[in-house]
Amino acid sequence: MAEPTNVSRRTLLGRAAALGALAVPGVAVLDACAAGGGSGSGGGQLKGAVSKENPLGVKEDGPLDVVIFKGGYGDQYAIDAENSYKKKYPKATIKHTGTQQIQQQLAPRFVGGNPPDVIDNSGAQSMDMNALTSKGQLADLTPLLDAPSLDDPNKKVRDTLRPGIVENGQYGGKEVYALNYVQAVYGIWYSSTLLQKQGITPPQTWQEMLAACEKLKKAGIAGWTYAGKYPDYMHFSLWTQIAKVGGKEAMIAIDNLEPNAWKNPAVKSALEPYAELAAKGYVLAGSAGLTHIESQTAWNQGKAAFIPNGSWVENESKSTTPADFGMAVQAPPSVSAADKLPYGTIWSSSTEMFVVPKDAKNQLGGLEFLRVMLSKAQAQNFSQKVSALTCVQDAGGGNLPPGVKSADAALKAAGDNTIQPKVATWYGPMAKQIGQNTGLLMNKQLSVADWITRAQALSDRTAKDSSIKKFKH
Repeated sequence: MAEPTNVSRRTLLGRAAALGALAVPGVAVLDACAAGGGSGSGGGQLKGAVSKENPLGVKEDGPLDVVIFKGGYGDQYAIDAENSYKKKYPKATIKHTGTQQIQQQLAPRFVGGNPPDVIDNSGAQSMDMNALTSKGQLADLTPLLDAPSLDDPNKKVRDTLRPGIVENGQYGGKEVYALNYVQAVYGIWYSSTLLQKQGITPPQTWQEMLAACEKLKKAGIAGWTYAGKYPDYMHFSLWTQIAKVGGKEAMIAIDNLEPNAWKNPAVKSALEPYAELAAKGYVLAGSAGLTHIESQTAWNQGKAAFIPNGSWVENESKSTTPADFGMAVQAPPSVSAADKLPYGTIWSSSTEMFVVPKDAKNQLGGLEFLRVMLSKAQAQNFSQKVSALTCVQDAGGGNLPPGVKSADAALKAAGDNTIQPKVATWYGPMAKQIGQNTGLLMNKQLSVADWITRAQALSDRTAKDSSIKKFKH
């Protein structure tokens, strides 16, 4: 997603995501990076003696090069972790880079065979994980996962992580190439204070949602706003809606690029309520031209009641959020009694993707830095600083703000009814184009039927493209 340089958050899609999505114009750059970078020798030339205190065999005076996506979470948490690393290895020098231009800054370094030792590969300008993994550019993180936890030497790092974290870092094999640090919750965000003042209960059906939007409209408040310049933010609600109507298998078929997956009737049923929001004038005027920051600000100002987003929104928009806002998240409403999954079904997945390049000079130091970040002390520090949950179990800490508490409650309420769409992680350029069509839909420039036709065509084209590595659930 080609965001301007002054923005501060990902699209995920994964944002997001989440998670590894890349603007189409950058694909050639990334492919060149993946094809040209490194010798494939595995890097990690710097090695020290393995001991109980140093199970990975880190070279104690080895320089460490850390690059962090400085978006909605900032990078102070990483600096804190670097300080902790420095206490453990006082002879090491640490180079820290905080940036939103991940791809632009790092593609030349991969091409030159001189990548950093650890990277937070997140944000709109993140590098395409499909290209990086298929071209062998990343180190397997299994040694880190099998190393003892800093908190309990009798417990492996992998055993301290939330369910699904290890699997989310796999790309078609047993190797683990990414460590997603943040446990994000995606849904429809609202101000509980605003809804209470308007006498509205968070709607659990689309009939209730439309009725609420009509009531809000009469009060001079838009029902919805969204990041029109980055319309795949709408997918934070829409993907869940598809799975809710058609079951998890409907979204899995889309992820797997199965023929006619987008033509599943569940997709049409899920899309129609969003088209109706636009048709009835329930979307804030001018939303099509807003960035995610601008749409969040309008929402914070009470110009709109609902916004599709991820749980980073609380930290990212804190400068414009009133103290009594009462930030909260809800799952997408039920379309009908025929929905295959119940209300409360929500998208939750791990984001903020950390990787260690295969040709990093201090690969072991990169792994050790992640081990430090996965300690309870650093995980709690992160949650308290940036209002977000991490991938470390039981490390949320106390005194969390309302949005994080709401996200945690929504996650617990959903239980097994959580989804983790992979389409944007696996096929970022395709998901980006679908997002542009979603923007046209929300701006009443594209019908539901045409949206589906275009999405299926993009999926079919991706499935037939032999240059794109394919993944399966």
